[in-house]
Amino acid sequence: MMAGIYHATGPGKFLKGKFMELSFAALAGNLMAPTILFFVLGLVAAVARSDLSIPEGAAKIMSIYLLLAIGFKGGAAVAERGVDSQLIAALIAGIILSFFLPFVAYALLKVLTRLDGLNAAAVAGHYGSISIVTFVTAVNLLEARDISSEGYLVAVAAVMEVPAIMSALWIAARKGGVAAVNPSLFRHILGNGSIVLLVGSFLIGAITGEAGLQDLRPFIVVPFTGVLAVFLLDMGLSAGRSLLENRKDISSGVIVFGCVMPVVGSVMGLGLASLVGLSTGGTFLLMVLSASASYIAVPAAMRLALPQAKPGIYLTLALGVTFPFNLTLGMPLYFMLASWLGQ
Repeated sequence: MMAGIYHATGPGKFLKGKFMELSFAALAGNLMAPTILFFVLGLVAAVARSDLSIPEGAAKIMSIYLLLAIGFKGGAAVAERGVDSQLIAALIAGIILSFFLPFVAYALLKVLTRLDGLNAAAVAGHYGSISIVTFVTAVNLLEARDISSEGYLVAVAAVMEVPAIMSALWIAARKGGVAAVNPSLFRHILGNGSIVLLVGSFLIGAITGEAGLQDLRPFIVVPFTGVLAVFLLDMGLSAGRSLLENRKDISSGVIVFGCVMPVVGSVMGLGLASLVGLSTGGTFLLMVLSASASYIAVPAAMRLALPQAKPGIYLTLALGVTFPFNLTLGMPLYFMLASWLGQ
């Protein structure tokens, strides 16, 4: 039957039809994933002003668990594969993306919004860095569909934090902002708990390999999706409440940027993934990293380095606009493009 369609419609229409079919299938599959639905539940509950909440201590423990699990599994995958030129190329690609994405974001902000140079620079820094929760969700979606990917992309995620912050501070200084760049800032960035735990667990996984993974499998593999579902419920609550509390600072242009910039970033990630030679799953993950926006490490750095910038803008944009966009609509689009490139 496929052959009949091919001859009747021609190769162009056939490929377009398969492309659309893949797009809708990815969108439907993503929106129906329990983890995503729990995020939506939290978002709806927050907008409806429900008193539903996750204890802060429990959310912290879940965050630690997810970082430990994803880092360890990535390290174990590297131990099995070994260090090669592709891993080095992927790390370099991540650094390049992290450095240049803030400049693209800043240019786009000046076109779409009326933000002043200081706040635009602060926002731009968030879009060169990454959202580890978005990355974890993307990895989980691949695993649920039995799609393999390069485990070392966890290391790529880790190296994409600092260059973006440096780019944002350079932009702010060029636009007349006063950036508090000092040893304390660098210690804060490099000592960020999320980075330390992610890199540390990655190294432990790389050292212990498959044997270590088997030892911890009941802890880091079996409960992973359930913990992620509850954590995303909490993230939905946080995103919805952030939007409600800071809606006066978020203009329509800012919202448009929060949805357009992830797509632009993902296309840049797609280009470098093709140069590195990543698999379809790996290409998808690098696109997700390039499309995401930090709402943990970079906001903390911006509070230290650019205290004049408004957290209500950059934090709400990253958590309340881009994060939901990526989880619901963005990831199906990135998967579709990665699959198309891999054909």
